[in-house]
Amino acid sequence: MAALIRITGDWTLAEDCTQEALARALDRWPVDGVPANPAGWLMAVARNRLLDVLRRASVERRKLREVAVLALTAATAEPVPDEEVVDDRLRLIFTCCHPALAPQARVALTLRTICAVPTADIARAFLVSESTMTRRLTRAKTRIAEAGIPYRVPRGHALTERLPGVLGVLYLLFTQGYDADGEPAFAEEAIRLARLLVRLMPEQQEVTALLALFLLQHSRRTARRDSDGNLIPLDRQDRSRWDHAAIAEADRLLVRLTGSGPYAWQARIAACHATAPSAEATDWRRIADCYEQLVQAQPTPVVALNRAVAHGYAYGPEVGLALLTEARAGGGLDGYPLTLAVEADLVARQGDRERAAALFRAAADRVHGEAERRALLDRARCASKPES
Repeated sequence: MAALIRITGDWTLAEDCTQEALARALDRWPVDGVPANPAGWLMAVARNRLLDVLRRASVERRKLREVAVLALTAATAEPVPDEEVVDDRLRLIFTCCHPALAPQARVALTLRTICAVPTADIARAFLVSESTMTRRLTRAKTRIAEAGIPYRVPRGHALTERLPGVLGVLYLLFTQGYDADGEPAFAEEAIRLARLLVRLMPEQQEVTALLALFLLQHSRRTARRDSDGNLIPLDRQDRSRWDHAAIAEADRLLVRLTGSGPYAWQARIAACHATAPSAEATDWRRIADCYEQLVQAQPTPVVALNRAVAHGYAYGPEVGLALLTEARAGGGLDGYPLTLAVEADLVARQGDRERAAALFRAAADRVHGEAERRALLDRARCASKPES
């Protein structure tokens, strides 16, 4: 599909022709057998379908596009070079993540076009109806056509400007899968696309850092819930169930990192947690130092909140509460339920268990996800119990 979009510039037409080729394959391959060159077979069928459509279109449009399509005839008789396929997909990623599109539209379009996630699943992730998501996707593709968004990977300064937006979309995609009530397949797709970017842009430090971060976070996926589906806090997880092969792969990536971008610091923080043999052995002072760097590279309220957590564990709850007050000063954390959860944890460690329980319950009332709500209520119950 990426190749057809490059040739025709028509997103919908490329999608339709790709679907036709896949449908034909599902019909014919069980009968005739899988062809020796499946990719070439699919491209040939898609190309022929494209020609049929164009022949029914206006003569001028047909002639302009048919020249480009016929140029593929010889090429599709042989396997498509892997580099060409990868390059087309990279162009498609940058097109889906163009800054002219709204952030949510970028994520949705990436899921639908690059990851082939069904529209209904995307709609559920964004808590909208399937018809609403269909309209959003249509508007995004129309916007690409009307704005003349180029189907290419930018170069030089333009690449430097656009790459953070692409990485931001992958980060949001991963978060959609990693969140307590998210769809795990989205996290897998984000990892797959991050690997693709690392392969194509090995010199880009933040690309490598993002893949390392994903691997480290996702390594805990099987240990994050109990048999009833309840969330298990990091300090209570069975670390033998973590994916240690993924952690080792991330470590190898981190060795190559010399950058000081936000994803690099987040990956180093995640590595401190992932490589600690136990919760008690976690190097909180190293994590606090990394947050000092991260808050400079990414001065957001949530980073400031997490910085307070890290310092609270490294230097005591009083230090954490002081930094929490500082983080709240700008108002950016107003209404953010996890702010109350952080305060509750710090207050509990100070010894005021009754107030901590009340704060955990208040946080539970504000969160949207059911799994997070249950986890916070469990924390409230634990805080309410008298210490043995």
